[in-house]
Amino acid sequence: MKSPLGLRLAEAKPGDATALLEASPTALLFGAWHSTGEGGGLGAKFPRCLVSEIVAVNTPVDEIADPRTGEIEPRTSGRRTGSRIDPLGVLRKVEVFKSPEGWDVVKERAGRGAKLVRPSEINHGNIAPSVQPLGVTCDHAEHVAVISFAALRRLSFGGNARDRAGRALLAALGLVAVTEQDARGYALRSRCDLVCEGRAPIELVHANGAIDRLEIDRAEARQLYAGAFDAARGAGFLLAAEPVRLVPQDKLVAIVRRSQTLALEGEGGEADQPQ
Repeated sequence: MKSPLGLRLAEAKPGDATALLEASPTALLFGAWHSTGEGGGLGAKFPRCLVSEIVAVNTPVDEIADPRTGEIEPRTSGRRTGSRIDPLGVLRKVEVFKSPEGWDVVKERAGRGAKLVRPSEINHGNIAPSVQPLGVTCDHAEHVAVISFAALRRLSFGGNARDRAGRALLAALGLVAVTEQDARGYALRSRCDLVCEGRAPIELVHANGAIDRLEIDRAEARQLYAGAFDAARGAGFLLAAEPVRLVPQDKLVAIVRRSQTLALEGEGGEADQPQ
């Protein structure tokens, strides 16, 4: 985050979202928030501009009585489990030192006042499994995807032509996302695929509620995006030709290697659990 790109991203806000558009336009389209930043993630938040929802129709429910009030509350019959496994497998016995200045595996390098902490306190740990009443069975499902022009208008990129070019690029990217997802299919989870009855129409909904139906296929969506991309470059956006490559710091490599060593020795316990 101390690199030139990191500093630009940290300063980005809806009133000037140029840095995110140039580095990661999908972050603006699908929403983004620097949740692990210092200060509890108090940085700017970017609400999503594209919303995709699948609504289950004719879902069986259980009627659960509240033990305190006796009121009946309907809940879905199915259950959904959730958890997170740290992809790096950092174990809890790995020593990590953290200070207001940062963290390191060597106390002296972590900064003044560094203290020994669990790896979960530097965002490397698991999330314990949980069971939620969210899974459902249903008669059929209805899928609706919306690209919100109102949300796009909340994003600014320098005014006038730059605003128009930036918003058009995001809208075109959203159309590509929707049409490509339709073509590739919907594998929602194991043994749960959404099979569409046919190609869904694309509708332009005006502020007064009037609707214009549009015919846009994958090739046309890609063509629109290519044109919007060129227009954005013409408006002065520095759109990267290659993706940003993130290289792990030596201290991150160190704790991963130490965890692997402990795991091979049968030490270290399970991967660290967040508090």
